[in-house]
Amino acid sequence: MSTAFTRTTTRTVTVTRPFELNGMDGVQPAGSYVVETDEELIDSLSFPVYRRTATWIHLPHADGRSNGGSGMAQTALIDPDELDRILALAETEPQYGS
Repeated sequence: MSTAFTRTTTRTVTVTRPFELNGMDGVQPAGSYVVETDEELIDSLSFPVYRRTATWIHLPHADGRSNGGSGMAQTALIDPDELDRILALAETEPQYGS
């Protein structure tokens, strides 16, 4: 009998400009977002290897309140490649000022 072991890692990413997500209405504001990645252990190997099963991003309330506010914020399934694209666009954005 095989028992699936899963783990969830959490990180905070900062997006410096508004962005859109596939399958979601509206533009998300620039800011810090909590991203969770679920992975499951592939137990058929002689060494530990994890396979990503899902990546989630926590979005603020429509009125701009953060996830820490009262009530439920939206959590959306996001393609890791789409997240990488959003973060890469923010990094290549020209920086003005200082």
